Amino acid sequence: METVRNLLFKIPLAESFIHALGQRTVRLVQFAGGFGYLSYQILRELFRPPYHFRLVVQEIMTIGIQSFMLVAVTAIATGSVMALQFGNGLAKFGGTLYVPKLVALAIAREMGPVFTSLLLAGRIGSGIAAEVASMKVTQQIDAIRALGTSPIKRIVIPKVMASLIAVPLLTLFADYIGILGAVLISLHEMKIPVEFFLSKVVETLRVYDLFTGLLKTVVFALFISITACWKGLNTEGGTQGVGNATTWVVVTSSIFIMISDFFLTKIFILTVYPRY
Repeated sequence: METVRNLLFKIPLAESFIHALGQRTVRLVQFAGGFGYLSYQILRELFRPPYHFRLVVQEIMTIGIQSFMLVAVTAIATGSVMALQFGNGLAKFGGTLYVPKLVALAIAREMGPVFTSLLLAGRIGSGIAAEVASMKVTQQIDAIRALGTSPIKRIVIPKVMASLIAVPLLTLFADYIGILGAVLISLHEMKIPVEFFLSKVVETLRVYDLFTGLLKTVVFALFISITACWKGLNTEGGTQGVGNATTWVVVTSSIFIMISDFFLTKIFILTVYPRY
């Protein structure tokens, strides 16, 4: 009798779990299809006139220039912390002089691209989603279509192009600022001369280290911008829907960045990075 009672209590829980799992699967399939179709629309209209270069420049100002200070603070803090951690760990084995090499490789290949992209996913991803979603719920998107203008051409493409330009440049800027922070901490805490640190950085880094890091940010920027635009264009529910859209974009973009970073790194290890 007790077993039957337990089964009766467990069945509704199992049904609710299966129902929730099914809903999430449907949403995932809808997102994948919508993301792919929006990417196709962007490619189809990218090379068709008119070209809104002025809008692209405005978006670069919004996405890139206004993010410089935020990226700089994060980068110098990251470089400083990495120098402290590597220096403290390697000091036990007498390997303090390897700090410049390790910090330079870690920043160029991983920390610079990933931290910058995560930071921008929160700033530009939420900003794009909020802007486009607000236009959607206030029927501005429908008004643009009624005037015979493509929302993809006027709204989506400038934001995607600006992200593709601004995010890699911000990452390159973050790499240099992060190494600068590591130089200062190494000089102050570990007494490593600036000339020695910089010479080891130049000796260690290669073009493919910077290139692979920037290539990661191109993938991240595409996903952040297209995801934010897709979610904004499909937002419903008024102001509450706008808030939900921004939260969803930030969470989804951050998860994608972390997961895709592993696979991109694995591909680069197999194809680009030398095997020592």
